[in-house]
Amino acid sequence: MDFLIIGAGIGGLATALALRQLGHQVRVYEAAVELREIGAGVVLGANAMRALDRLGVHAAVRAAGYPVTSIGLLDERGRVLNDVDTRAFTAPLGYDNLAIHRADLQRLLLQQLPAGVLHLGKALTRFEEHAAGVTAYFADGTAASAPYLLAADGIRSGVRRQLLPAARPRYAGYTCWRGITEAAALGLPPGRSTESWGRAGRFGVVPLANGQVYWFACVSSALAQNPAYRAWRLPELRRHFAGFHGPIPELLALTTDEQVIWGDIVDLAPLPRFDFGRVLLLGDAAHATTPNMGQGAGQAVEDAAMLARCLQEHPADGAAAFRQFDERRRPRTTRIVRQSWQLGRVAQLRHPLLVGLRNAVMRRLPAAVNQRQMAFLYAE
Repeated sequence: MDFLIIGAGIGGLATALALRQLGHQVRVYEAAVELREIGAGVVLGANAMRALDRLGVHAAVRAAGYPVTSIGLLDERGRVLNDVDTRAFTAPLGYDNLAIHRADLQRLLLQQLPAGVLHLGKALTRFEEHAAGVTAYFADGTAASAPYLLAADGIRSGVRRQLLPAARPRYAGYTCWRGITEAAALGLPPGRSTESWGRAGRFGVVPLANGQVYWFACVSSALAQNPAYRAWRLPELRRHFAGFHGPIPELLALTTDEQVIWGDIVDLAPLPRFDFGRVLLLGDAAHATTPNMGQGAGQAVEDAAMLARCLQEHPADGAAAFRQFDERRRPRTTRIVRQSWQLGRVAQLRHPLLVGLRNAVMRRLPAAVNQRQMAFLYAE
């Protein structure tokens, strides 16, 4: 079969790779005129690494990333609220949780695709369905047609906007700075990722390869695109998080303004459907989530592997494969979107009494709760 894929992010490239391995034809159309190294770190859970193995790129991604073997939740003074050694859950699967630069992951996926598959500078303006399939029209005046169209064009998807105009990104109530820093001199514990919750906000630390660290800092804001926070640079961040435990002030001291990106946290409320006959929504176009569970990129990779499985079961009927994909993927992604949204609300609490109550509950959280959550995330 022949597919048009709109969007060359993680989901679009992984899907192109998965479909080509089945012998299908794919053409990927990306609005950007070049794929630049943008973004910061991303965590791929063992579930995503398993999906990448099915796409044949596990070894390359594993070599470029850094295993995350434990996750610590701390208060702003560094006291443990919750601690999980993830190896107990990932070892039986045979895959690690992995931290990697988003640009490295995108590059590795792109390397697996032959020349001529990716078409840059193709900003979608609209698409039309007809008896033979779907035609996509681009801002440069060109068009492309195929029997099926896959929308992997992100949270602000033009395809989704045409299908579901009321489904728009929703602001989560907090804004975030992200950076990647050379931090080998700090001697941080290998494989340990932490997130520290305080009244001023929260700060995450994720180890990457070659002594680098990916960090993120989230601050609550009732106003989306708050001009005050837009103007913040590292001096403001350093002052704001000065009362947090080490190595947070030290990481900020090692970071330069050029290494930092800023943006509001947004997601997409669960959609009623991903399948629209000859058109299918994938990745963030279908189920964009807040980053609180570290599953955004991983779910896009899972989409690619699941679509390939559905097409194997329906090798000559894309519409039937799309329906099956919807049935299998929507319940799981809906649960992740909702849980991540609620976790973010809890993490961003600022009232002293609520913060104290939250921290007390997190310290007493039964191990069985973590076990159930990990079992769900790493499930087939």
